[in-house]
Amino acid sequence: MAQPAKGSAEGPCSTPPVGDEASTPDCHPVDEKLHPSRLVPAALQHIAAMYAGVVTPPLIIGQACGLDTVAQTRLIAAGLLIAGLATILQTLGVKGFVGNRLPFVNAASSAGIAPILAIAETNAKGDQLPAIYGAVMVAGVFCLLIGPFFGRLLRFFPPLVTGVVITLIGVTLMPVPVKWAQGGDETSPDFGDMRYLALAAFTLVVILLFQRFGRGFLRQVALLAGLFIGTLAAIPFGMADFTSVRTAPLAALPTPFAAGAPLFQPAAILSLCIVMLVLMTESAAGMLALGEICERETDGKTITRGLRTDGIATLVGPVFGGFPTSAFAQNVGVVSLTRVRSRYVVAVAGATLIVLGAFPVLGAVVNVVPMPVLGGAGIVLFGSIAVSGIRTLSEAGLDDSSNIILVAVALGAGIIPLAAPTFYADFPAWAQTVLGSGISAGALVAVSLNLFFHHLGTRGGARNAAAALKSS
Repeated sequence: MAQPAKGSAEGPCSTPPVGDEASTPDCHPVDEKLHPSRLVPAALQHIAAMYAGVVTPPLIIGQACGLDTVAQTRLIAAGLLIAGLATILQTLGVKGFVGNRLPFVNAASSAGIAPILAIAETNAKGDQLPAIYGAVMVAGVFCLLIGPFFGRLLRFFPPLVTGVVITLIGVTLMPVPVKWAQGGDETSPDFGDMRYLALAAFTLVVILLFQRFGRGFLRQVALLAGLFIGTLAAIPFGMADFTSVRTAPLAALPTPFAAGAPLFQPAAILSLCIVMLVLMTESAAGMLALGEICERETDGKTITRGLRTDGIATLVGPVFGGFPTSAFAQNVGVVSLTRVRSRYVVAVAGATLIVLGAFPVLGAVVNVVPMPVLGGAGIVLFGSIAVSGIRTLSEAGLDDSSNIILVAVALGAGIIPLAAPTFYADFPAWAQTVLGSGISAGALVAVSLNLFFHHLGTRGGARNAAAALKSS
């Protein structure tokens, strides 16, 4: 492979269409401006990889808060819009201040769903979203404040800790798709009806078939294919509701603080600040991984600019209906698979998300997907998160007995709210919010035990920050 010219590492360049003999650019592949014949299909691959993940947080949180069809559509549109703006800011950026200027996708992370649901459960219906948004905004400020110093904190979040947290994210979320597969509404007399379970199973089988027999792009869109085919199969049985498409406005921008002024509750804020630390660790690790894939050095300044983008998006997002924003690992996989490393490809994907968010009727189409179909797909989606955590743990030195104890106790603490939902019923409200989320509880225990086993009374922990980041 020809090496790009070093002198043009930061400047954009253009390439002719596919097939042109002079198509090799004299610049770094990250800064390459592809011809539309290559750029558009590459951008669509990123959209296909990220779309289901982008709409998942507003879908789950909206359902948990009991939003009506109109409000749910508005939440999805806001999620798409914020994701698009954050992705453009990250890929194009302002040199020296914000944006890592890599083919990096930013959007609302599924890691924040479980603690957000815990916040929703401890608030009255009208206060749910305001309490969530207040905590998210403070988490954004928290990210902006500690982002420049984050490298010094990484030794407290080695793969051992992040692996536990990521695993708990997947495990804690698993009851959600199971409930969807049964129809979604536990108060309904037909909850758990066999036709719901059959539709969820059919969707899951479609995804598995695409994953097994699909090649290239078809394998990448297996999740979307399952959602689409599952919804088509539901229509003849009257299980797909098109009301949201008929009632949604064709075009509209999100209304600032449509759910009301934010509420700032200490326990909720603490819970999401913990999640923000995990998201920052994932983002930093993703930047390092993407830097290696793109053959561009990712230094501390690049990571700081990238985390500053996360913080800005997380702080501003709740104004319009957004949630904690972080990196999307699946898009790092797309870059690795396709070897298309241009950041302008991802910028175009971000612009496409903005268009989707500005036209709520497009977001309403997602609302047509029946709950059982989402359930079948959700088992794959959330299960894959748990697998990512297990993969991280497998590289975290589990041959050491203290590490085994750390993981065992942290996972146990994180599973308590799942296994015994009333375990913390007699605790103070703030403790219920923090400990009632398996992710928050597991993270607190993992960080504390990591300090106890590997930092207190030792001298080598501080030297391992960079190594911990790279291995995560």
